[in-house]
Amino acid sequence: MKPWLAVLALLLASGLHAQEAHHPWQGKGAVPQAGMSSMEPAAGALAVAMVGMTVSDMDRSVKFYTHVLDFRVVSDEQAGGASYDSLEGLTGTSVRVVRLQLGEEYLQLTQYLSPPGRPAPADARSNDRWFQHVAVIVSDMDSAYARLRRFKVTEVSAGPQLLPKTIPNAAGIRAFYFKDPDAHPLEVLQFPPDKGNPKWHEPAGRLFLGIDHTAIVVRNTTRSLAFYRDALGLRVAGESMNFGTEQERLNNVPGARLHITGLRAPDGPGIEFLEYLKPGGGRPYPADERPNDLVHWQTTVLVPDLVATVRTVRQGGFRMISLGVGNRVVVRDPDGHAILLEEDQGATHAQH
Repeated sequence: MKPWLAVLALLLASGLHAQEAHHPWQGKGAVPQAGMSSMEPAAGALAVAMVGMTVSDMDRSVKFYTHVLDFRVVSDEQAGGASYDSLEGLTGTSVRVVRLQLGEEYLQLTQYLSPPGRPAPADARSNDRWFQHVAVIVSDMDSAYARLRRFKVTEVSAGPQLLPKTIPNAAGIRAFYFKDPDAHPLEVLQFPPDKGNPKWHEPAGRLFLGIDHTAIVVRNTTRSLAFYRDALGLRVAGESMNFGTEQERLNNVPGARLHITGLRAPDGPGIEFLEYLKPGGGRPYPADERPNDLVHWQTTVLVPDLVATVRTVRQGGFRMISLGVGNRVVVRDPDGHAILLEEDQGATHAQH
């Protein structure tokens, strides 16, 4: 075993949580066990490398993402065995993993051939705290919406919404929520000229351009910042207070008032917090959720020093899913969303 893996194993050993057996959807979300005052400063995350989700039928999902949204397949592999079990905190895993690319960003689909997981709750809402989506940028919202309707996607929003001037940091953005075949929420989004990454305004000759961010519902922004900013080293890129008729129609949540915070690493899509100030009552992330359940998303964050990052995560009292496998480990944020931390080998060699 490499020396750094031995150190990592010692760091993780006391924090490993065994996965529960098959249980109904219930329970409280993961909560940090300690304050952040003793945390060592985090080395900045290098990139949000990829966003992943669990699917029930890989062929169906690949057809959806490649035919409807113009992603392309870059790899299609099978995995499993003891190392995968250790990484994801399961036993007897056999998976098919397909990596898709749109523009410069990647989406990873994982189908658990064994053991099978549970479907998403049929009554899931946009303010439940297991909510996560990716925002796909489009060059023309009207054309994108027409295409989605032609493929008969399940619509969440009441049509594309134009966010008003009463929300200065989001004014002029057009957005629309819908679902994939497994009911994963997705968003298509078009920025006005004064907003968004400049690359989204470059002539591309394509309708679907890439992934701008992945959005997650959080219970408390300050608590989530302690994980993503203080422990992982992402930077806050902006925030907005969104409310009003257009926001309600976008999320399909009556009376929605959201505190939105965007975080970025130097590379890759952002991670966006959606804190619902109103209405109350969004359900917590199921404490017994497992990676093979269809509500499971897993965001990959590249870090320069995995041992140091894990140490900081442990000091913050955050939950670990797995022991280290190779240069990777899976942890959970304060609300239960899964993050795969991966050490960038180039950064490691540059440091030593």
